Amino acid sequence: MQILKAESVCKSFGGRAAVDKVDFEVEEGEIMGLIGPNGAGKTTLFNLISGAIQLDSGTITYNNERISRRKPHHICRQGVARTFQTAKNFPGMSVTQNVMMGALFGKRGQSNEKAEQEVAAILEFVGLEGQGGRSVTDLTLAGQKRIEVARALATKPDMLLLDETMAGLNPTEVEEAMVLVKKIRDTGITIIMIEHVMRAIMSICNRITVLHHGQKIASGTPEEISTSSTVIDVYLGKS
Repeated sequence: MQILKAESVCKSFGGRAAVDKVDFEVEEGEIMGLIGPNGAGKTTLFNLISGAIQLDSGTITYNNERISRRKPHHICRQGVARTFQTAKNFPGMSVTQNVMMGALFGKRGQSNEKAEQEVAAILEFVGLEGQGGRSVTDLTLAGQKRIEVARALATKPDMLLLDETMAGLNPTEVEEAMVLVKKIRDTGITIIMIEHVMRAIMSICNRITVLHHGQKIASGTPEEISTSSTVIDVYLGKS
């Protein structure tokens, strides 16, 4: 079942097309990878889906409902959560308080006690059990990224947009992050992930879409993408 569809999506900045007539579909329950060189338009596409910026033309539908031009908080309440290239946590707050921001978001009448119980379960799920009382600035980069994932999960999304969750992590942390992404998918959450760690993309994604200069140049299974001469020339390289 299709959960997200983008049709002829366009966005320009100062006359330069960052996203140029991009079409793609995401099936419910899959992990879709979004790859391409720096500046290809990947994060801009995430910003358009999440409502952080408005598209110039085209349409984006989520669960058969048009979300183009809606505000970010409306889109989040419809079930789309996201993370960012650089973890955007609240430095003056504890780990629990950071995730509580997601647990309480848009939920009138939600008690702090109930939210704290939800947060404790989410922290355990993402591997941060026992860390709730720590300041976010005391955690490693991997921990910072997990906090952001936890806060996104606390909004109870149906779809999660992960923007370079594995960037800057060591090989062991990448393996742990891969396990976490698959755990999230196994709960029924659909995932779109931007990533430059090809080992992760090729291992856990069902399908991959490739952007270059704002245009979609390929889409297919990991095997199809890894053997595409076009993708090899513009991004993967022959090695």
